[in-house]
Amino acid sequence: MGGLDSADASTSRLVGAGPGGARAIGRLPHPLHDAAAATLAGRAYLIGGGEPSYGEITAIDARARARLAGTLPAPASDVSAAALDGRVYVVGGYTGTRSLDTIVAWPGSGTARVAAHLPHPLRYAAAAAVAGRLIVAGGTSGERATADVYAFDPAASAVRRIATLPRPLTHAAAAALAGQVYVVGGRGATQGTQSSEVYALDPRDGRVVRAGRLPVALSDTGVAAVDGGLLVAGGREAGGSLSDRVYLLRPRRSGR
Repeated sequence: MGGLDSADASTSRLVGAGPGGARAIGRLPHPLHDAAAATLAGRAYLIGGGEPSYGEITAIDARARARLAGTLPAPASDVSAAALDGRVYVVGGYTGTRSLDTIVAWPGSGTARVAAHLPHPLRYAAAAAVAGRLIVAGGTSGERATADVYAFDPAASAVRRIATLPRPLTHAAAAALAGQVYVVGGRGATQGTQSSEVYALDPRDGRVVRAGRLPVALSDTGVAAVDGGLLVAGGREAGGSLSDRVYLLRPRRSGR
């Protein structure tokens, strides 16, 4: 949904991707990039985004029709999001003038509210929900990439650090599969440092292990759990070019 094209311009394209390939299915009301996406009650939502920073939460139905469904407390791009227990949680972001340290909760309509604060402002983090908690991995803090992994427990309104990635990563993506959170690709603080690694995080004890590799180093991908694997779509390569590939990965499961 949206993103940057080969000329680094925002696009309004909606693309349906699956193990069988990808195809254009519609358009957004306006071009944007650096938004987040999440599914709630079987519907897809596009959250925030840049150029300039937007505060809209847009619902995309099965026929690729878009409508306004809600708003963020403040316009934000560079956000990440995941659905947990009937709410979409939106992590960090950038208003156009300042970075955000918020975790915002949205119940599916109306205006989202701030549910918690991270220890510091964060952009481009990887987020996924598993075992009743929101896992936030890596991201950009100030000008640097971070290796910190946080868990947010909505029941306790508490954020705590639970793990450290093997290397600082920002612009990575994450998805939950079989009780693990998989952190896919990403890069260091600067373009050209993309990673091909796939890490598995066990949210029970914070253990992080290598679980596979992408065919090419990528940041800024879209990732979703599909058919017992990870569907990885698009992204930016270390040389700066954009990928039009869709991969289905079968990561190694972490044992105990």
